[in-house]
Amino acid sequence: MANIRILPLVLAMGFTTQAQAANLLDITRDALSHNASLSSSRSLYQSVGDNERIELADLLPQISATGSVSRTDVTKSSISSSSSSSGEGDYTSSSVTVNANQTLFNAADWYELATSKDTTRQQKLLLDSDQQQLLYDVASAYFTILNNRDILDARIAQEKAFSRQMDQANQQFEVGLIAITDVQEAKASYDDARAQRIAAEADLQVSFEALQQLTGQQYDSIDGLEEDLAIEAPMPASRGKWVEMALSNNPLIGAAQKGVDVAKGDVKTSRAGHLPTVGAFATYSYDDNDADITGGYQESNQIGIEASLPIYTGGRTSAQVRQSTHLLEQSQFDLLDQQRSTTQSVRALYSQVRSDVLTVKARKQAIVSSRSALEATRSGYEVGTRNIVDVLDAEQTLYQALADYASSRYTYVLDLLNLRQAAGIIDVNAVRDLNESLKSDRQVSLVLNDEDSEELESTP
Repeated sequence: MANIRILPLVLAMGFTTQAQAANLLDITRDALSHNASLSSSRSLYQSVGDNERIELADLLPQISATGSVSRTDVTKSSISSSSSSSGEGDYTSSSVTVNANQTLFNAADWYELATSKDTTRQQKLLLDSDQQQLLYDVASAYFTILNNRDILDARIAQEKAFSRQMDQANQQFEVGLIAITDVQEAKASYDDARAQRIAAEADLQVSFEALQQLTGQQYDSIDGLEEDLAIEAPMPASRGKWVEMALSNNPLIGAAQKGVDVAKGDVKTSRAGHLPTVGAFATYSYDDNDADITGGYQESNQIGIEASLPIYTGGRTSAQVRQSTHLLEQSQFDLLDQQRSTTQSVRALYSQVRSDVLTVKARKQAIVSSRSALEATRSGYEVGTRNIVDVLDAEQTLYQALADYASSRYTYVLDLLNLRQAAGIIDVNAVRDLNESLKSDRQVSLVLNDEDSEELESTP
């Protein structure tokens, strides 16, 4: 049978001059700098922080000045029984007024300032959560590429093996050793393996594009995971310890707690509507005109203290207090829900990581067992106790075991990162530690060969 065509997507191991290699730490830094969603969260945080200055401004002196200049034309006439008279005149007048106000006591403004500070802290925690989510998303996209690479390796090997098996079946059929049905079985298995390999190529290409979406950068190759990665149970080896870390460090729990503080501040602000406000004021005014009769200027200064006490506001203040109290209750239930959700997530992820450790070991042993079973089946086929379908099934089992083992390792890595995220302890240092397990001599590249490049260029 003719050799399998050159793959449109080539899995290249090692550095190539055209590939721009990157590792997990490099890509993570790109994401922290260029990810659109995280940049949006940063802008929102800065906007919320600016609100503190806005609230503070209400407690600081307020000074304003107004001035005017006007020109007046006067025409007058008068008639009496003895005489009549008329005249014209014009004059210019100007005025300047300066007002200064300073709040002496306004509980609502003080509570609003305190609440704005809590809101800023809450938004900072939400920003931390978004950053931690991005760290996990980048790692997930990165290891999805590596997983798809290993699956493609298995599909390529499987296709080649089935191709050889089909060639062998054709040769045996030509000399009359097997029936045509065996050839057809081999051909069907090869066709299915070829379809799986094509799908694996597409998955690899899509996974590279998913990584580009997170960072806004294009990568031609990335470092691969070392073969002897340590698969160990999570430390500390106590589910309760992980829950304690999560309750203390998870930014979403912290944000929910700050949400309670914000709601408490809103209740205080609403209740302050019943309290008086006191402020000091000072006014300076100057008026001048050059009219013939009344011309001259007038200057005045005024300073004083003004107090205001709301007596009845139509029930608005009481309704606002009730409303903010209900919102406080909602925020407290939201905090409780977030704590319970995080606790359940941490417990499940802890158990999953421990299960992943055993799964990786079992998948590795399955490869050994599947390889032994394939050798035994081939021997049975040669002596006539097994048929070609048994051989094809055994080969399919082996290559599926290879793919499953690869997937189990990446699942372990991502589940462990997800556990750290739920506990609120995933950061760039954790990514840097994981990056030490990547090797530049196992790079994964996505390259189109010359033949396929010409085919793409000729496509309208």
